[in-house]
Amino acid sequence: MASFSPGSRRQFLKTSALGGLGVAAGLRFAGVARAQNAAAAPAARGPTRGAAPAAAPITPAPPARVALTTGNSRADNTLRALKALEKEITQAIGNKRVIVKPNNVIIDQPQSVTHADHLEAILDFLKSIGKTDIAIAESPAMGSALEGFANYDYNKFVGKYGVKLVDLDKEGCETLYCLDQMDMRSHPCRMSKMLLDPNNFIISAPKLKTHDLVVATLSLKNIVVGAPIKDPGAGLGSDGPNGGRSDKPIVHGGGTRGIHYNLCALAPRLHPHLAVLDGFEGMEGTGPVFGTAIAHRVCVVSADWLAADTVAAELMGLGIGKIGYLTYSAQAGLGQADLNKITILGPALQDHIKTYKEPAKMDQLLSWQRPVPSV
Repeated sequence: MASFSPGSRRQFLKTSALGGLGVAAGLRFAGVARAQNAAAAPAARGPTRGAAPAAAPITPAPPARVALTTGNSRADNTLRALKALEKEITQAIGNKRVIVKPNNVIIDQPQSVTHADHLEAILDFLKSIGKTDIAIAESPAMGSALEGFANYDYNKFVGKYGVKLVDLDKEGCETLYCLDQMDMRSHPCRMSKMLLDPNNFIISAPKLKTHDLVVATLSLKNIVVGAPIKDPGAGLGSDGPNGGRSDKPIVHGGGTRGIHYNLCALAPRLHPHLAVLDGFEGMEGTGPVFGTAIAHRVCVVSADWLAADTVAAELMGLGIGKIGYLTYSAQAGLGQADLNKITILGPALQDHIKTYKEPAKMDQLLSWQRPVPSV
């Protein structure tokens, strides 16, 4: 979502029809609360950067492989990272339709969105392995996805690769439920049917960015927060100035506990099948829209989205211990988050870590780490 002033964010959250969902992975909010309390004292920076122990026994995630590339060409970095995992990606896709989900949070801020060169490298790779049934699909926070595609030079892909450009707001929906930490009730949220369809292979293709509510936007958040749909004319609140409604506020859960919980809770149905994270030029500070560019020259790819996000968080100098939804996902066994069990294909991870400037008011953003107040 876009960055707001404190007053507008308060109003945004206050007017949102936010809601609640039982965690499909076996967590319940009480379990998350216990996990929050267990993580109250941030853990030391270690191999997993502070992932707290699970609230209940969880089947361990299998080891994972993550491709890491670095260099002076964004497209070349992306293509080489994908080629490093070509066999397993090809097998995973099979005969499914491929949906590439960029991160176009807003339709007129090029520095904050997925670069066309990153997408073109993904399309070149898919072409090289014989995949032709491909769509690039998005639902931005405000405005038309198709207008954003035109602004960001995606239209050229239609003729060159035969891809379809899709506005997720117009492709049907399914109702899921999300938690609102303010009332602890479940509220319905219209979610993109295309991103939920098990016959589609979902590629998450964001850039590395800090975020002014959840600390970092990575591959999972790109899918989960892009999935809620909006009506024509909808604004950032649940009811737009022209009468349209956006369901995007619902997944934000009423605050830092709610949004982290919802991202983890929805992950079993809305996770990417392939994470392709562009860190050629990241964003630090006041992300996800108005931050500052940071030259990083990296790309991260994995069929295990949590492993990819864990490596990306390390590269940003954050670690998942500061990112609640990744900590919860690790606790729930939704993927591999132990760097000792992640094989890096490429250069040494520690040689390419850059410390991104954190968003403002980090103490507030880390409130999910503190014990839940007694009731």
